[in-house]
Amino acid sequence: MLRVTHVNEEEAPTPRPALADGAKPPQGPPAPDDDARTKQPLRTHLRKPFGTTWLRFLTILLTVWIALGVSLAGGNELSADYDLSTAHGLVAGFSLGLTLVLALWRPTEAWALNLSAAAVIALIARPHLIETPPPGPNWPWSTPAVLAHATALLLLALRVRTRNAVSALTATALVTFLLQGVIGGQRYSGTGTTAVAVFAVAVLVGTALRGRKEARTQLVEQETLTASERAQRTLLEERSRIARELHDVVAHHMSVISIQAQVAPHLVENPSEELKENLEGIRQNALDALTELRRVLGVLRSEHPDAPDVFDPTGTDAGATAAPHAPQPTLDRLEALVDNIRGAGLEVTLDITGRRRPLTPGVELSAYRIVQEALSNVLRHAPGATARVSVAYEPRAVSLRVVNSAPQRPAPPSHGAGHGLLGMRERASMLGGSLSAYPAREGGYVVSAYLPAHSRIEGIAYVPIPHAPNPPHPDKDGTA
Repeated sequence: MLRVTHVNEEEAPTPRPALADGAKPPQGPPAPDDDARTKQPLRTHLRKPFGTTWLRFLTILLTVWIALGVSLAGGNELSADYDLSTAHGLVAGFSLGLTLVLALWRPTEAWALNLSAAAVIALIARPHLIETPPPGPNWPWSTPAVLAHATALLLLALRVRTRNAVSALTATALVTFLLQGVIGGQRYSGTGTTAVAVFAVAVLVGTALRGRKEARTQLVEQETLTASERAQRTLLEERSRIARELHDVVAHHMSVISIQAQVAPHLVENPSEELKENLEGIRQNALDALTELRRVLGVLRSEHPDAPDVFDPTGTDAGATAAPHAPQPTLDRLEALVDNIRGAGLEVTLDITGRRRPLTPGVELSAYRIVQEALSNVLRHAPGATARVSVAYEPRAVSLRVVNSAPQRPAPPSHGAGHGLLGMRERASMLGGSLSAYPAREGGYVVSAYLPAHSRIEGIAYVPIPHAPNPPHPDKDGTA
């Protein structure tokens, strides 16, 4: 529905400005335009040593359970197989199990202590192997010792480099074969080869899991870098667009001032030298302002603002990226914009209050762009919603307000970088105004802007150039 209402300026209600200087907008969910910044994939949390909090807790709980089982089962088995007292068996079992708990925080030290404990237990049990009838107990690695050391190597491989994990496995194998092959014993079931094979599998699994985690971390870092580059590119595009519009509006007025100052002496009979000097000073100041403006525009368009500017003193902008001088939209074209948006499937209501009057080009353009961006955000982020655009002409300002209802269905994923609101705020701030964006209580969204009618960068009115004989061409005077 399209409804345009015109009322007298005296009867028009005066909307409140968007936000006073220094005030904060109402708190609430993030703006639709900022969704890209607030959405974080789950895999970003997997960069912690043990993943998310619950996964870390599960890892600790499982390790403690294995350590307790190794301690109790190991104590009983060592007491039975190696003829140790119950107390000595439990001490030996807990010496193997407690190192696993230490491996959660200090895996290298835990592996070394576990290997040392297993070697000491094997040496203590060796004299008993002589008196044991065949086939004898498992030696030099008992079943609990194999489980404990494999767990220690797995935790070690998860936390250290592959080279260090392989070095630890090699040291374990050397100690194992030294005990079984060199020191040896009688009447026992050799477990050295089987134990080393189990240890190798544990190291292989731990190394593979660690490599997968590192690859995932690198992928997340690459995605973050890509998102940052995309955001930077979007920001540069917005700055370039603002620079182009600033070039078309402000540079035009400065060019007119320069031309009028040069033409003015030809319109006066016998102008005094003082008048000529003053007009030449006005013209020179206008040219200097154009020079500085081009430098500012170069910074806005440049990907590297610190790079030196290349200025063409002829004023033709040779070698620079020329900004196309396209007709700039104004508030008079809001009805056409609303019709276009309605054609895209969004139901829009337009209310205009106050006495309509032409504003400065910068205000007209920024007001139009703010409404356009706000309606575009509704199309992107609020499918099925309705929108209401309110434009209020005040004596010294124009107020804009775009309100949309709650979306009727989920919005499709957005590929933007979330700089629409930033661009709108930059436009309002550039004109000395303000802009606020916040969620509505009914579930929709509100964008409100307050733009002074005469901005601080546009105080020059356009004055037609009177006809003069042979006026100089703008391109020859460095004006654009």
